Parts: sequence; structure tokens; C-alpha cells
Amino acid sequence: MIGRESACPASPVTAIGRLKTREEFLQAREGTRFAAPTLVLQAIAREEADETQCGVARFGFTATKRLGGAVLRNRARRRLKEAVRLVAPGHATPGYDYVLIARAGTVQRPFAEITKDLERALTKVHQAPKHRQAPKALRRDSKQPLPRDRAKPGQQ
Repeated sequence: MIGRESACPASPVTAIGRLKTREEFLQAREGTRFAAPTLVLQAIAREEADETQCGVARFGFTATKRLGGAVLRNRARRRLKEAVRLVAPGHATPGYDYVLIARAGTVQRPFAEITKDLERALTKVHQAPKHRQAPKALRRDSKQPLPRDRAKPGQQ
């Protein structure tokens, strides 16, 4: 019988690690986040404390009970895992932890849309965040004064 290692040649897929503990999932929650119709991606750069995992992108997969029964949740996780297997070697950044959260669209939409959403999400979480400006009426450099508290009707 041929062993699995000899049947599968070395591929970039071996450079993808897994998140397994609750602590690792919660830590990724503190990083950047991108929501797509089929998934939510959370990403965080990790400290290089573990030398065995230093140049590897690690992924965790989750599906909440709100998605449906066990069969649907497992199907959603399997689809996300396959999308990561195909997309991550070209788009994931080594040294990052990623958590993929399945949404209702994960099970219902075509697989090509899942991979497209994952590619877009991996690109977006690594872009510099855009700073949003306050509305003009609230900016300090605005010529308009900020609205004052008005007296209640009947009081002066």
C-alpha cells in the first residue's frame, strides 16, 4: 500500500496551518475584518513566538448554529476549506492567522462565488484602512458652529 506522503507530491498547500484552540480564534477577532455575501474573514498578524509555524498562514473555520443543522454547517465548512486550499497559496500572507465564518450564502451560492469572495476578502484585509472623515457640520475646521443644546419648549 502506498503511503499518503508518497502519493501526494509536495505542494504549497502544506504551507497552510490550522487554528485549533478557542484562544487563537478569539485573538483573530481583534484584527481586521471583511464581510462578503458568502463569508466573513477576520485576519491578524501574529507574534512569531512559535518557530515551527513562523512562515505559515493559519486558517480557522467556523459556522454558527444560526446557519442550520449539523449537515449544513459541515457542508459550509467543507466548502470554505476547499476555497482556502485553492485560493490561499496565491493570496494569503505568511505569518497571519485567518478565521473564516460561514454565512447563509456559503451553502447556497455557486462555488466560484465563494472563491471570488475569498480572494477579494484576502486582498481587502491587507490594504491600509481608509480614514473616514466626520460630517462637515461636526468637523473643527468647519465654519459652521456646532449646534448648542436648545431649551425645552416653555422654558427660557
